[in-house]
Amino acid sequence: MDEETFPEELADVLVGVQRLIRRRLRAGLTVPRLRGAEVELLRLVEARPGIGVSEAAKELHLAGNSVSTLVNKLVKEGHLVRGTDPADRRAARLLLTDRAEARLRDWKQRRVALLSRHVTRLDAADQEALRAALPALRALAVTLHEEAEET
Repeated sequence: MDEETFPEELADVLVGVQRLIRRRLRAGLTVPRLRGAEVELLRLVEARPGIGVSEAAKELHLAGNSVSTLVNKLVKEGHLVRGTDPADRRAARLLLTDRAEARLRDWKQRRVALLSRHVTRLDAADQEALRAALPALRALAVTLHEEAEET
């Protein structure tokens, strides 16, 4: 693989795999689908219960008003609870509802099942190559995140 084309090929493969995973997971949904940014926000709140809107915006690298719009929609749909911060009554703290927790749990289970089915179709060498690539992909994610924090 050519050094010049490697970054583009890597980006294309990562985006393509993510797109295919999303499409496959959407198939057969019995509830209205959530947009990518909505899922990202729900996953962030799951990882950091009580996170504030401005902190979530910073973490997701989105404008504060965009996250506020997402929060309003997800509260209206019964996925988020916007509580008041006891230390600052003007600040909101976000928590998942039971409905959102169940939906994320279902999504994770279906995602694991989908990828497990397809990874086991690969030969042992390709499976090992994917396992070996995980630390490098995580490190790449860290550098991308750090650069985003600097801007």
